[in-house]
Amino acid sequence: MTLMFEAVGIALLNWILGLVVDRQQMSMGGLDTDAMSIGTWVAGGLFGLYLLVCGVVLLRTAVRDRAPGRLARILLVTCAVVHGLVGAFAVGLVGWPAFAFLMVVLGLIVLSLLGYEAEPPAEPSAEAAAGGQDAPSPA
Repeated sequence: MTLMFEAVGIALLNWILGLVVDRQQMSMGGLDTDAMSIGTWVAGGLFGLYLLVCGVVLLRTAVRDRAPGRLARILLVTCAVVHGLVGAFAVGLVGWPAFAFLMVVLGLIVLSLLGYEAEPPAEPSAEAAAGGQDAPSPA
């Protein structure tokens, strides 16, 4: 749930930043103001969608009460790395409370990755080991 709230917050923050850039006609290095605001909205939407997908994967893992699959684990590891990087930037830009929040979320993601043991590979049954037939063995 935390990632889902964070996804909404990131998308809302980028939407507001895009509006500010658009209404104040800000420009950096001669870039078009419309391109900057649209880029902010698209980036915020994609990042919010990414966090939402990570939240859904964690929710699905909790409901199934099983370890996430390989692709889901890779997605969650990338989400943890992103939270570590964003947390490092947040210290200088926003402050320690934002860093603390991001590190708590990072810890929860890592806990969800380590909280489930990897499922052992399925062992073949006795029939499959014998070849699936009840034929007598050659003497």
